[in-house]
This record gives sequence, C-alpha cells and structure tokens, in this order.
Amino acid sequence: MNRRSVRGLRSAVAVMATVALVAGCGSSSDDDDADKQPGAQERTYTEGLLNIDDSGEPKDGGTLSFAAFSEPAALDPAVTIAAGSTGGVEMAAIYDTLMRYESADKDFVPQLAESLEPNDDFSEWTLTLRDGVKFSDGSALDSAAVKWSQERYVANSGPETALWAGNVTAIETPDPQTVVYKLVGPWVLFPSILSTGPGMIVAKASDAGAKFQPIGAGPFTFGAWKPQEELVLKANEGYWDGRPHLDEFRSVFLSDQQAAIDSMKSGSLGMVFVRDADKVDPLLDEKTPGYMNMVAASNIAVINAEEGRPGADVRVRKAMVMGINPDLIRERAADGHGLAGSTIFQDYSRWHGETEGLPYDPEEAKKLLEEAKADGYDGKLVYKDQSDPVSRAVALVVKANLEQVGFEVELDLDRTVADTITAVAVNHDYDVSGWGLSFREGDPFSKMFSTTDSESPATLGMATTPEMDKLLDEFKAASGEADQVEIMDKIQQQSNEQASYLNWGPVAEYIAWSPDLHGVVGGMNSIALLSKAWID
Repeated sequence: MNRRSVRGLRSAVAVMATVALVAGCGSSSDDDDADKQPGAQERTYTEGLLNIDDSGEPKDGGTLSFAAFSEPAALDPAVTIAAGSTGGVEMAAIYDTLMRYESADKDFVPQLAESLEPNDDFSEWTLTLRDGVKFSDGSALDSAAVKWSQERYVANSGPETALWAGNVTAIETPDPQTVVYKLVGPWVLFPSILSTGPGMIVAKASDAGAKFQPIGAGPFTFGAWKPQEELVLKANEGYWDGRPHLDEFRSVFLSDQQAAIDSMKSGSLGMVFVRDADKVDPLLDEKTPGYMNMVAASNIAVINAEEGRPGADVRVRKAMVMGINPDLIRERAADGHGLAGSTIFQDYSRWHGETEGLPYDPEEAKKLLEEAKADGYDGKLVYKDQSDPVSRAVALVVKANLEQVGFEVELDLDRTVADTITAVAVNHDYDVSGWGLSFREGDPFSKMFSTTDSESPATLGMATTPEMDKLLDEFKAASGEADQVEIMDKIQQQSNEQASYLNWGPVAEYIAWSPDLHGVVGGMNSIALLSKAWID
C-alpha cells in the first residue's frame, strides 16, 4: 500500500479549511470551487533526474545520511515491497538489481546482469550474468543462485508473486552464466520485474540460520539496525563494479517530511524522500537536485464491489466517481499543490491517450444515484481512511461532495495504516477506502495486472471484468509504444465503464539531495542507486 495516508503530518490549516468547506457547503465560494474542472494546474512534472550537476572528479569517503519515507518492514525482498518509499533504496544498496529502469531512455538496461534478450515473440527471455560477481559472503552469484533466489521469492509469497507465478512457467539454467525464463505468452515489459523484488538476488546464506540475514551482491553490506532510529550500511569492498565512493550509507526514520527537508538544508542530512505535493513543489521551485518518479492512480479510493456492498451496483460506483471533484481535493487537502484529475495517465505521461477519465458531473451523479435508489439502494455508505490530518481532510471533502449528490456518508477513520490494510486487503470489510494502486511510468502493467485482473488475488474486492482482462493481455503482448498507448486508451475507456475506484490524481515522488551529492542513479519504483554516488 503506497499512498498519501502515510506521508506524515500536514499542517492543521488544511484540515480547518476542509472543515469550513463541510460547514458551508452551500455557500457561493464553495460553489465556485466545485465548478472547477480537474486538471487545471499549470505546473509541469517530469520523470527522471532533475537539476543535476555531476561535473568534477568523484571523491572517496564520507557518509550519506538519507531520510527514508518509512522504515522497511524487513530487508528481505520476499517480504518488503521494492519501492523507494518502503525500503527499496536500502535493499537495492544491499542486493543491487539485475535490471534497471533508465528514465531518460524510457527503457530497462542491464545493471547486475550483463544482458537480457527476448526471443522473436517475447515469450522467452535469456539473461546473461556478468563474470566473477560474488555475494558479500564470497559465494558466487551464478545462474543457480538466481534461480534459487527467485524460487524462494515465490515460495515465500513475495509482493509480486502473483505477477511472477502467473506468467513465468519455468526458470532454466543451461550454464553458470545463463538463465532462461519461459513465459506463458508474450510479455514485452518482462525486464521490469527484474528491476524490482525478484531482481534483487538473495544469497543462500541469508536463510542458513534461524533468522534471515541480508546478504547480497550490492555496493553496500549490512552494518547495524536500530529500529525506529537508523539503518547503517557499509561499503562493499568486493562490489563487482568497484568499491563505492561512499564509506557508509545511513538511512534514518523521521516522522515528518518537512523536518527532513529542513535537516537536509542545514547539512545534517544529504538526501530525503518526499511525496507530499506541498513539499515536492517548493523543492522543484528551488531547483533542488533529485530523482522524480510519477505514480498514477496513487491518490485514490478503492470501491468494494462484492455482493451486499453499495459498490456492487455500477450506477452507484459511477455516481461516486462523478460526484467528487478531484481538483477540490487538491485545493482543500493539498493546499493547491500537485496534480488532480480522474484520468489515469495525465498529459505528463507517455501513456496518455485521447480518452479522459469520467468528468466531475454532480447532476449526472444525482441521476445515477436516484436510479439506484429507485431499485432499493438506501444511499448509505461508509468511507474508510486513516485519522492523520491529510487523510481526515480528504475524507471530509469526500463526505461533503457525496452528500451534495444524495449519498449519506459515514466516516470510519482508522488509527493506523495497519488497521486499514487489515480491513481492506485482508478482510475486504469496507465500502470505500482511501488507498493507492500506484501505476508506474516505467511499467504500468505490473501493478495494473495485480490490482485489476480478475485472476489476481489482490483486487481488494474491486469490480473486475473479462474486457479489462483481455486489454491487459493485449498490452502485455504489444511490442511497440504506439500500440501500447492505443491499448492504454482502451483501458481508460474500460475503466470509465466499470468505475472500479475513485481516482483523484497521480503523485510525484521526489528523492531530493543536497548540491554536494553527485553520481546518484535512478531506478524503477522511485529507487535511487548509490554505487557511484560521491560527496563533494
């Protein structure tokens, strides 16, 4: 779950503004706000490295201190989601990744691997490993090690197991340097999954004892971990691409993004992970160096479409989508920062097509809701989210908007993210809940498959259709970007038809660093790679 609710505390001003909205939802000023259409922002967001000056000769030594977005659940890629906001930076430092996403080229390139080549129809991929690569314990990172690690990942139900197990039929190792992946059918973006969790190769020795030990072939090795305080990694003297310039990488766990930014500006931190729009925008205005990933469908609410829930009726789902103004959420809960709109991939994206998301249309929402009520629906629903200020602010806007079109909304605000995860992902005990699906620019298919395909166990009770399944299969097999964009446009059309979730906009994730840090390389899922990083 990678969503705004765990971004840290916002100022109470946003909450008070939203309370004013609810208290005066019939005022002329609120009507003016409600008339705003989504997507009226002027700011342009760009994927990749921004404001970078890496001139000069690299220098050896020093410690890079990084304010992580959250403390990792574990340093095991079969447990922890490999994303920058959930421990991906730290795990990539320990394990490296077989492949890497190069945002400048919009392509996946070898990292720990030497090459990855498909057959003619992309149903088989051959991975060639570099010679002489060793884990930090001295054991060889060969094809047998890759196969063992990836089979372990699936056996332990790693975060991307459904995607892997549903598409990879066999892993063959014809020689120590070669791994052959047999797939159920064409999968053009297969390299993507080797840039995340399954591409982080764990040494066998990690599982040799009673407790998992993080042993990889990355540029850093495990040093020490003080829970709720810091994680310290040391330079790997035997790293395959040469010893890293940094002596040490230190990840600290702060509860407030603004405090982390202030610490970076004062010089006590060198790098921070930021995804609150009102924190990202000033960093961009100040030309702060960093790496940006755009995450579509990240600021959303999922709708439970299981039998007995209000969302089982597509008219109710569409009434919810068309009854909420995404731009109003941006104004009231994000202080006017960031992007808003129901279109999955907005015009910043290479996946943007001709079809827009369902518009904000309260009159049509009222009509659809009245039809559902005529057939017996009582108009009641419960909106779930967390109780932190930003989530509460969003919840109050949702409640006000939906009640204006005729819903009766009860708020259920959880104390912790864990409570929401249990209710939504484990028990499906919710009507509508704040969440994040997180479709990545480098490869939107992987998360789309896991969250919207009817065969996936991770749909959370959302509406699925055979039509969407077919479109996902077509996208997976499409070999040219023009064809992929055309299919993605059809996916947007089908998304409008089935209205599985409420989409209020994408999130810009920014790993920002001080001007004296150089050589940082970007990867998939907002992961920064540090093997070449150095401090001036």
